[in-house]
Amino acid sequence: MSEDHEKEKQKMFGIKPYITFAGNCEEAINFYKDKLAGEILFVQRYGDSPMKEMGPADAIMHATIKIGDSILMASDNCSKEHPTHVGNNISLAMGSKDVSQAEAMFANMSDGANVIMPMQETYWAERFGMLTDKFGINWMFNVDKPEADHAKAAA
Repeated sequence: MSEDHEKEKQKMFGIKPYITFAGNCEEAINFYKDKLAGEILFVQRYGDSPMKEMGPADAIMHATIKIGDSILMASDNCSKEHPTHVGNNISLAMGSKDVSQAEAMFANMSDGANVIMPMQETYWAERFGMLTDKFGINWMFNVDKPEADHAKAAA
């Protein structure tokens, strides 16, 4: 096993969101990288893997993207028996401690998106917003209120 592969296995430890795309994974990971100031850590295509027969050579078998302190994993699903259907089966929660950062990320991700709830103050958050991006993935953006404000809101 290569040193890079060993490092990748260590990064995958724990619960991480994983999104399966119906052939446009590369477009999606590049969009997320650009819009959320992310870094693509790993990309393996079917053609470069032991699973060559499972999909087109250029399709992504696995990708890992670092966004802030979080890891997002993704792949193309090339199965004809179990096709991927874009839907509302996963939401990704993006937390931030900085209102302007969260608002900027929300604005960036609004490109081609369906905004469900614009960024606004709620009883638990300085800012909270929800959208479904142009790939059909649901996102929640949240900036928690300081603890003292939580206690006042609950009273």
